[in-house]
Amino acid sequence: MRSENIKPISYLKANAAEVLQNLSKNRQPFLITQNGEARAVMQDIASYESTQETLALLKILALGNQEIAEGKVTPLANVARRLRSKKIAEK
Repeated sequence: MRSENIKPISYLKANAAEVLQNLSKNRQPFLITQNGEARAVMQDIASYESTQETLALLKILALGNQEIAEGKVTPLANVARRLRSKKIAEK
């Protein structure tokens, strides 16, 4: 994070519109401090949504890995056979 993107809460209060404009334009998060300590991170909505989508995909991958580790898998040949039999039954 760039040092110019670290601002005290007083700066945010006085320059909220500017901060929001910079967030949208630069897509760089702002670290908001209070009494010299980091308290919050602000980011533009597009970056937030992208982060949420990435986290959802990572969660799906982690769940898949957990199911593999637990042996909750079906061999591909069995799945293909089942799909072929359903396709034939639909005809």
